[in-house]
Amino acid sequence: MPRRGPRPRRNFVPRIRKNEKIRAREIRVIGPDAKQIGVMSPADALAIAKRVGLDLVEISPKARPPVCRILDFGKYQYEQSKKEKENKQKKSSSGKVKEVKFRVRIENHDFMFKVKHAEEFLGKGNKVKLTLMFRGREMEHKDLGFETVNRAVKELEHIGHRDTEPRLSGRIISTMISPLPEKDRVYKFNQPHDQDSEPEPEPDAEEDS
Repeated sequence: MPRRGPRPRRNFVPRIRKNEKIRAREIRVIGPDAKQIGVMSPADALAIAKRVGLDLVEISPKARPPVCRILDFGKYQYEQSKKEKENKQKKSSSGKVKEVKFRVRIENHDFMFKVKHAEEFLGKGNKVKLTLMFRGREMEHKDLGFETVNRAVKELEHIGHRDTEPRLSGRIISTMISPLPEKDRVYKFNQPHDQDSEPEPEPDAEEDS
């Protein structure tokens, strides 16, 4: 009979103790108005909770003594679930690396269009990789390529900082920009948007080499 491997571990979800299931001898109690009532036995705290028609919920089991709060447990579960969902959405929609591409002979209008996209990505907490690809004889104008990338970095100083100096690898110049802390970000071209929407980068026009 083939030997089975270890079963995958499920994500551990801590159980919230409430009312009669709170085991500590003494607990620190916070009232429904968020003010401390004091340290007492779970039985005494539960009696107070029942008098106002609420639950006694353990919110900090590792504290000494554990901290419990008198509240509406159903409402508490809903709020905790909502916070967890919001945190997951923030993690999934931020912290990514977005790429914005430039060309050597890019027109000013197209250049600023791409800079605006980069600002919006940085405003959502994403890193932005600026790249510029040389085609054909454009390699003869490396100085113009570096000038374009450095100009883009300069245009984004109000919302992001450069992680590395622009460098040439093969036919591509690239550099990475990280967003400034949220409190330090300034929006020159876009107003902050919801996390759900993000701009679609304009495709690069094909040029003959």
